[in-house]
Formats: sequence, structure tokens, C-alpha cells
Amino acid sequence: MRFLPTDEQSDFARTLRSLLGSAQVPATVRAWADGDAGPGRALWSRIAGTGLFALAVPEAHEGVGLLPLELSLGFVELGRAGVAGPVVESAAASVLLSELTDEAPAKRFLPGLAQGETSATLTLPGGSPYALDADAATYCFTVSPAGELRLTGGGGTGGAGGAGAAGEPVRSTDPARRLSLPPAGGELLAAGPEVVRAAEVAGRWARLLTAAQCLGVGEALLERTVQYAKQRTQFGAPIGSFQAVKHRLADTLLGIEFARPLVWAAALSPAPGEVAAAKLSAGEASYWAAMTALQLHGAVGYTEELDLSLWLRKARPLRDAWGTPSACRAEVLRSVTPPRR
Repeated sequence: MRFLPTDEQSDFARTLRSLLGSAQVPATVRAWADGDAGPGRALWSRIAGTGLFALAVPEAHEGVGLLPLELSLGFVELGRAGVAGPVVESAAASVLLSELTDEAPAKRFLPGLAQGETSATLTLPGGSPYALDADAATYCFTVSPAGELRLTGGGGTGGAGGAGAAGEPVRSTDPARRLSLPPAGGELLAAGPEVVRAAEVAGRWARLLTAAQCLGVGEALLERTVQYAKQRTQFGAPIGSFQAVKHRLADTLLGIEFARPLVWAAALSPAPGEVAAAKLSAGEASYWAAMTALQLHGAVGYTEELDLSLWLRKARPLRDAWGTPSACRAEVLRSVTPPRR
């Protein structure tokens, strides 16, 4: 099995990294947290120009096909840059609609999602009841445990929203991740066992792409901490020269590098156990990177003015989003435990 990206895949990731590096992402994240989604939507449009969102949409609906590995590579870069918004949820919603046998919802929503003209958030059975950024997304989809897919709301511009506005946002660890309960009711788009099956597939994609985001967040935190350790001095020497600091940074790097092949393996073979293992490993590695960054930056790490805070605040929510560590461990255990006879 090959875990290294091809030249074409690497070029795609480099292109996206270059775009995000020149896009002043921290400013868009701060604006998003303050309720101004304009800069974030402009960035969303630029990202869509790379074809990223089209990687979750079949060719029949103006996408390039369902390509989880390429999409995961792109989401590592989104995490590395700290991009705000329901990027995971939009991709998962695209997968959900693609999996339905009734093509009417796909024809209605997928072209706009593929081109980045619209965005989406969603809730699925067994996941969090809160929708991410429902006040800024164009569409808000919900799937009930009974298998009803509804368009329940959408506060964003760029397309026809859903039936009703997003609920009052609840407080989150990351101000740029606004959570709210979707309104009840809404337009019924599909129902039945196929919706339940499609929701399971979409949930795995959401977990995989969140793992990729975690990997990128961990990379960004480690990179910034290493740079700071070279600059900050104590007792007349950079703290990066101290053995204890080197060990802490090395452990952080090991966690990230051990998680990386698990994410690629899950993208190549998105079985529930593989995806859960990737999410567990990447989420914990990202959270450990955040703890390392906070410890080695000292008091300055707590300040909101420092861009580091944008990644510090993402690590914990992303670790728990679309599968907490305990839920992922349980899924891994189920995948390796033979059924009882």
C-alpha cells in the first residue's frame, strides 16, 4: 500500500497552501468570530477555485468525483491555515446528497456546493445535535434517526436558504465555531432506509476530513512553537536548546507523524474502524501539540492578539467533533472484535 501522495496530489496541496498563505486567513477567522462572514465567504470562493469542494461531488453534478484522499490532502491545508467555516460539513453534505438514489436533491444543491457558490452545514444521527455556523451557511441539512432528510434552515447568502433561520448560537471554546440547534420542521427532501445509509457514509467522511483538519492544526502549532523556541531565551540561551524542550517537541512531532499514515490509510480504505483510528490519533496529536505550544509559549500563549490562539482554540473542539476520543476507541474496538456466535 502506498502512503505517499503522487506528484499531482502534492502539487495540488502546494497550490492550496500557497493560496492560503497569501490570503491573510487569521484576519478572516477573527472577522468570522465577530459575526462578519464576508471575508470568509470571499476566501471560500478562492478555495473553491482550486477545485477542492468539487472533490466531494460526482462528475454528473459538476464535480470531479468522490476522491477522499485528494480531499483529505486539501483539508490538512485548511487546518494548517486555520480556515473558519463549515468546510467539513459542506463536504459531508455533498457526500450525503450524492449517496441518495433520488437525484432530485443532488441536482438541486450539488452544483452550487461543488463550485463554492453555496455552503452547507448538517447534523446527523448519533452526532452532535448542534449545527456548525448555521447562521452563515447557505443551507442547513438535518437527518433524523427515523431517516428523514430535511432542509431546516440557512442564514447565509449566495443561494436560497432553508425554511427558517438558525437558532441562537451557543458558546464554544473556539469563537469562530458557532454552534446552534437547527429549527424544527423544514422541507422534507428524502426519507427512508437509504437516507440512514447515506448519513452513515457522510458521517465517515466528516470524521475523516476532521482528522485531516486536526493533522493540519497540529502541524501549524508545532511549526510556530519550534520557531518561538528558537527565539525565546532563558539564562542566555534559546529555550529550544534545552533537553526537556527538545524532548517535548520531539514527542509532539512523533504524535503527528504517527497519525499521518493512519489518515492516509483511512482515505484509501474508509472503513469505520480505519476512519475512527485516524480521527483518534490525529485528534489526540493535535491536542497534544496545543498543550505543548501553550506550555512553551508561556503567558504570551494566552493572549488573543497572538495568532497562535486561533489554532489553540481549534484543537480541542476538532478533537471532539464528529467523534470524541471515547467514541472512536469504541469504534476501533468493534472493528477488531470478532462477532459472538
